[in-house]
Amino acid sequence: MTLLNSNHVLLWRQILRTNFTNLTTLLHYLELENDPSAVALTNPRFSLNLPVRLAQKIEKKTWDDPILKQFLPVPGENIQTTGFTHDPVGDQACQKSSKLLHKYQGRALLVCTSACAMHCRYCFRQNFEYDSSNKIFENEIQLLKQDSSIKEIILSGGDPLSLSDPILEELLANLCSIEHIKMIRFHTRFPVGIPERIDSGFLSILSRCPLQIWFVIHTNHPRELDKDVLHAMRNLQKQGITILNQSVLLRGVNDDVKTLKELSERLVESGIVPYYLHQLDRVQGTAHFEVEEDKGRALVQELTKQLPGYAVPKYVREIAGQPNKTYLMP
Repeated sequence: MTLLNSNHVLLWRQILRTNFTNLTTLLHYLELENDPSAVALTNPRFSLNLPVRLAQKIEKKTWDDPILKQFLPVPGENIQTTGFTHDPVGDQACQKSSKLLHKYQGRALLVCTSACAMHCRYCFRQNFEYDSSNKIFENEIQLLKQDSSIKEIILSGGDPLSLSDPILEELLANLCSIEHIKMIRFHTRFPVGIPERIDSGFLSILSRCPLQIWFVIHTNHPRELDKDVLHAMRNLQKQGITILNQSVLLRGVNDDVKTLKELSERLVESGIVPYYLHQLDRVQGTAHFEVEEDKGRALVQELTKQLPGYAVPKYVREIAGQPNKTYLMP
């Protein structure tokens, strides 16, 4: 597997094709030569998908790396756990079409694609029945035109940045033509794994959008943020785009004060708001990631003692059927 450097000579689609999708190849690269059968799944239901750039940040010769744990399929995924479901956040109940979810007042979510830059093992949408039959969104645009209560559109997936520039440009133009829509929000993990996606062509598309654009990125550990990732974020900020970060509290990854503090500090030093710290969405097969809520509250309480208020993420859980996120701090 050829390693990437920071000279950005490869197009993002070419980079995406170099992702680790084979367990044997990944373990060989990480110099984990022992029999993996006790600690890894060779044929998981949810496929392995890890960008080379993130794999470069994994410490070799150890199974205990916090980045590796987010992407390595493990036997615990096959354990059926009471209280864990295939649709923990209630996506199915709020579908207005195969691609449009309307869960919260004033905003709707467009499931743009099933494709993603990486497969996080705790993904709450890993069982979602994606509609990949078309990428035109004609039906969704018509539904949005008919509902003047919707002011904001959230582009999600998968990952909306998996779409090509021409498709994204047409989608943004159609959304901008709807008078009552005032804001567009991207939910993406793409820049963390493949920051080359934030290229001049994509930035040019954003610059022509007259609506206010927000980006919500997803990082769980400070080592995910390198100078190329932060440079890509800076280029978005130069467009007047506000960037928020959301993290998931994960056992063995970031369930300690030192890691969460370092992540928040690295974000705010780059002008990125540490917005949400999510309690794990209880999707079946992810119980090994769950951290007790009491521990989560204690961690956030300690963060409030060590960080300014704007650097402390809101500790929340999403409960299916509720009209908003549920705050977990007293």
